[in-house]
Amino acid sequence: MSIVIFSYKMSTNTILLKKFNYLKDLAFINGKWTLGINKATFPVLSPTTRQVVANVPDLSEVDIKASISCANDAFHSWQHTSCRYKSDILKKLSSQMLKNEDELATIVTLESGKPFHEAKVEVKFAASFLEWFSEEAKRINGEVLPNIEPHLRRFVLKQPVGVCGMITPWNFPLAMIARKVAPALAAGCTTVIKPSEETPLSALAFAQLVDEVQVPQGVVNVITCSRNNTELAGLLLCTSPLVRNISFTGSTKVGKWLLEKSASTVKKVSLELGGNAPFIVFDSADIKLAADKAVKSRFRNAGQTCICAERILVQENVYESFIDEFKKITMALRVRDPMSSECDMSSLINEQALAKVEDHVNDALLNGGKIVCGGKKLSSNGSLFYEPTIIRDCTTNMKCIAEETFGPVAPVIKFKTEEEALLLANSRNSGLAGYIFTNNTSQSWRVAERLEVGMVSVNESAFSNEMIPFGGIKESGLGREGSSHGVEEYIELKLVCMGALENK
Repeated sequence: MSIVIFSYKMSTNTILLKKFNYLKDLAFINGKWTLGINKATFPVLSPTTRQVVANVPDLSEVDIKASISCANDAFHSWQHTSCRYKSDILKKLSSQMLKNEDELATIVTLESGKPFHEAKVEVKFAASFLEWFSEEAKRINGEVLPNIEPHLRRFVLKQPVGVCGMITPWNFPLAMIARKVAPALAAGCTTVIKPSEETPLSALAFAQLVDEVQVPQGVVNVITCSRNNTELAGLLLCTSPLVRNISFTGSTKVGKWLLEKSASTVKKVSLELGGNAPFIVFDSADIKLAADKAVKSRFRNAGQTCICAERILVQENVYESFIDEFKKITMALRVRDPMSSECDMSSLINEQALAKVEDHVNDALLNGGKIVCGGKKLSSNGSLFYEPTIIRDCTTNMKCIAEETFGPVAPVIKFKTEEEALLLANSRNSGLAGYIFTNNTSQSWRVAERLEVGMVSVNESAFSNEMIPFGGIKESGLGREGSSHGVEEYIELKLVCMGALENK
């Protein structure tokens, strides 16, 4: 395996800002670009070069509270705008995003290290949610209940919940914003977006799109905070009585903390948390297909997606043949500069992610696992690149099986029977996605129904789009994003009972 780091230099923040229309270094509050009251900043580093891409505002408590207040003020008018107007705004956002696909994808790559071709897919993915919910904005229908008493009528209104605090992750820095903001705006809510401190630039690029299509002031606000202030931002959003919804995508640990803090104001909370997805290969499966899909799932974005195949379970009769095919395809992956057209996989996001990968690999080796390929960093000069790695003969006591590695490590574990596979797959507290590879139709139905996850994919790894209800069960989250159900997180039901309707 070989590696080529970025082939160009990212000189200075000033030069970059001149080259990009959507690379912004100011927060966006109430329709205005701001450095914040204290004018403090923090650097955004490229994972692949460790160079500074930009310096963005490290906002204070005063700034964060101001963004909430502005969103609340805007809500009073936005909630009453016509569904057609809201639909048009979302369509314009989608169109403008696609018109600037290459620049937006470049920004995603610069700050997240995601291969450029994957970043372009993410931009299209993000735009699809804006387009989808532009149509759903016109389909938020109430109900008229059956008549019981002749002098009464009862009906149900669907009304926007209010200001929504949105805390988004670094692995899909643009798409996760669109997937949350689109249904919120369609429902008539206003938003305060707090992106990951690792990847705030995609969020600020989204704010530039908002500015260009003239979304009313205060409807979409983007606040940026350093690691030192990110907990403060979360706490303020959770405890503010003006914020009526928290939507979070990220780790289970942080999600539990946000849920606890939100209890003080009894607000709606939707969470998309950790996965640790089982990928089950039965002896009836097409082994070449299963191996190919396992590589695509496991090593996409260097294994840093919540629905990656984290635990690969293979039935004993096809264990060796699967390992051989899996190794062959994995060894062909090209680890490169993410802007290169030859890049299949790039770097991890930060030093903590690299340390976790190394810890999981070392733990597996100490407990009897065997390296099939990979197993080490690709350089020693502070690089965050790690080889695509397969570990065979894994057991349930290993960290790479018990925990979500969130890196380019594929642990493979052997099983004998369908029942054993289900016990292994369902043994974790997580329950986001699961994969089944089998040509036995009866088996696919049985296993799909018994897998304790929110989403199951049979003989496929790329199942996500704007039309599916994305989300998990158990400790993988609450609520669903995307699909016709996605808007439900941003709506309250109100019963109206009208009396004295009898003829006089």
